[in-house]
Amino acid sequence: MAKISINIATGSLQQQEMIVGIDLGTTNSLVAVIHPDSKKPSVLKEFDGVALVPSVIHFGDGGTVSVGDTAKTKLIEEPENTIFSVKRLMGKSHNDVKDYTGFYTYKVIDDNTDSLVKVQLGDKFYSPIELSSYILKELKREPNIF
Repeated sequence: MAKISINIATGSLQQQEMIVGIDLGTTNSLVAVIHPDSKKPSVLKEFDGVALVPSVIHFGDGGTVSVGDTAKTKLIEEPENTIFSVKRLMGKSHNDVKDYTGFYTYKVIDDNTDSLVKVQLGDKFYSPIELSSYILKELKREPNIF
């Protein structure tokens, strides 16, 4: 039996909802949907046909921000301005990650408190949640479903 959504107030048929899943990964991220007609899951591909987006953010000159493969190329050229593995910092204080800060090529701030860790890039400070939002914006930008 098919399921049809009807707006009771107007009596009009409603578009069937699409279920969207986002994997904000430590290394890579992606978007998948459950197709409303076939009920089968499908991973959405970027404009270049690749489903996985590297979870890497680069802050360039003039305030430019790049995410994904473009940012990943900057890991060697500008490691101090290229953020990776930010998910490992979520919900952590500096005391939680102090033994691993040498792993990161960017500056993880120690403010001598138990507050959540911040990343410093130039004169700006970012939380891991704020940095992750750049990855989510990139995931939203590519698939034309939102």
